[in-house]
Amino acid sequence: MAIGGDLEVASLQLAYRQGVFPWPLGTEYPLAWFSPDPRGILNYDDLIVSKSLKKLLRQEKYEVKFNCDFPSVILGCAESKNRQEQNGTWITEEIILSYINLHFSGLAYSVETYFEDKLVGGMYGVHIGGFISGESMFHTKPNASKVALVSLMEHLHQHQIDWIDTQLVNPFLAKMGATEISRIDYLKMLNTEIKRKVTHDLFG
Repeated sequence: MAIGGDLEVASLQLAYRQGVFPWPLGTEYPLAWFSPDPRGILNYDDLIVSKSLKKLLRQEKYEVKFNCDFPSVILGCAESKNRQEQNGTWITEEIILSYINLHFSGLAYSVETYFEDKLVGGMYGVHIGGFISGESMFHTKPNASKVALVSLMEHLHQHQIDWIDTQLVNPFLAKMGATEISRIDYLKMLNTEIKRKVTHDLFG
């Protein structure tokens, strides 16, 4: 959609309000901005939770928290070795610093999964009104990122928010129930959600 620009809070907010997000292609290229067609989303009603994952959730082996350690989560995502389909990471130092600023501006959230008080997985994303995106996730123990995603979807459902923007649909998200819709339909849903008033403490 565009090349160049900056990653200031105002620029990121403007981009997300129009369905556009940054995706650095490499240090040798200008900053790139995307609005894919089709667009990936995950609906609460489509969420697939396997029997083994349901059992794990019932066991409460992991503790899930929101917005307790955003910097560690985005660093965990940047350093993740779990993306077999990717070479390197798009989460550059500039992205990390910019989204930390976005978080402290109240426009980005994190979900943390802990095991014995140690961070072992999680995810982060952007939220504007009732719009929620899932930007990236990581895990260092089995299923920790799945626990974070399911916990997020359940939490949002309790606040009458029943879908998140996944941007694209990779094999992991497809197994969790993510689907693709047209960009036109996505923008209609986006415009509705960003206008919605939600409780100030949505993520604590």
